[in-house]
Amino acid sequence: MAEDEQSDTEPRSFLTCATEVARLLGVEDVAVEPNDRHARLLAHAVRKPLLERASLPEELFAPLMAASVYDPDPSFCRWFVEPAVYAFGRRRVMAALVDHLRTGTDAERAGAVRAWYCAHVPLHADRSPAYGSGGVRDPALDEVRDVKDAWLEALSARSA
Repeated sequence: MAEDEQSDTEPRSFLTCATEVARLLGVEDVAVEPNDRHARLLAHAVRKPLLERASLPEELFAPLMAASVYDPDPSFCRWFVEPAVYAFGRRRVMAALVDHLRTGTDAERAGAVRAWYCAHVPLHADRSPAYGSGGVRDPALDEVRDVKDAWLEALSARSA
């Protein structure tokens, strides 16, 4: 698949994705709970550190996108999408979601659709220091007209 291919030995799950994001952020593991609950606790633990950073390392992009696609709850996948949009730009986030829609499994495509909605989050200079110094942001980071066209094309190809 895209940047975040997984080996055949370890199947993707929301828990593995959330664990990878937490590991890369250096967030200490929270108390172990049953899988679904543990993944949600990890997501909660990384939410604030993700939004508080002025920048995110490149190595976090693919894990953030994977976590957003594998998060089973459409209300919470925003916790991964929003910081990715601030740090890496709406254009790059949406392009990654188009890739998931084109080449992903059925579960990944469904997750990409959930995350696509969240990728339209309004951006505010006071919400994240990653917005840009002085409240200024490079408009190229968020130019998505052609990416939206690619999304519609990929949706049409799936339904044909």
